[in-house]
Amino acid sequence: MKKVLSIIVSYNFEPWLTKCLDSLLQSTYPADIFVVDNASSDHTVAQINENYPQVILHESGTNLGFGRANNIGFDYAIANEYDAVFLVNQDAWVHPVCLQHLMQEDYGSNVGIISPMHYDGTGLQLDEGFAGYVNQEQAHLDHFAVPFVNAAFWLIPVSVLKEVGQFSPIFYHYGEDSDYANRIQHHGLKIMVNTKAIAYHDRQTRKAISSAQFFKREFIYFLTEYANVNHSFPKAFGYGVLAPIKKAFQRPATTPHHGFASYLSVAFQVFAKTAAVIQTRKRNN
Repeated sequence: MKKVLSIIVSYNFEPWLTKCLDSLLQSTYPADIFVVDNASSDHTVAQINENYPQVILHESGTNLGFGRANNIGFDYAIANEYDAVFLVNQDAWVHPVCLQHLMQEDYGSNVGIISPMHYDGTGLQLDEGFAGYVNQEQAHLDHFAVPFVNAAFWLIPVSVLKEVGQFSPIFYHYGEDSDYANRIQHHGLKIMVNTKAIAYHDRQTRKAISSAQFFKREFIYFLTEYANVNHSFPKAFGYGVLAPIKKAFQRPATTPHHGFASYLSVAFQVFAKTAAVIQTRKRNN
């Protein structure tokens, strides 16, 4: 049986801690659990130490963000000769046979990432952010390939980590998965969804984003385009820097989220990341 390390990045994990960890402990396919805590201010660490002694807990002194924290788990998996890592969001849990289906399906060759079906926290419908990756025809297959699926639940062979590398540190929170999916594609690997594997992402009640959050999301989106290793530099510059400038001039006057100065700021921030992005592109080539 192949060894799997489930990795959870936690920050104030208390609302989901029991449901998330218990679901992994009740998995029909066994996996060790590695939690990287990003300096939680609640009782996350105390609860894990008291109630889950079998969990491997790494306490970070600062909030490392999603990518850098997962990289600590990746290092542990490689050093301890695991066969695969299974990334699970803290606000999520899995069906008991989820990992068993993910591990036992035959996906063919050149597989980089495998994902279950993402349902919302009610379990009654697909997670809104995931639903766009699936169409009716695909839902009747055992598995199918997609260009991207968010990293709420990613099963990655350790051999892929060694080939593709780890999350890029230029993405602090959000964008890490998009960048990694681009790199998976660059290496000729596939991203698969297993329709028999079920997991739940509890985010259906999140509030609407603020204007500041909107522009942070836009910045990250254009930064992933600029860093996309599959683009030539002129194409990356056009998608990452010129596109937000174009948006600034095309903004709908009636939409409060859109602002001329804000999109120019997005373009400037993306361009200011030039050195880091170029280094990332070099490492990925």
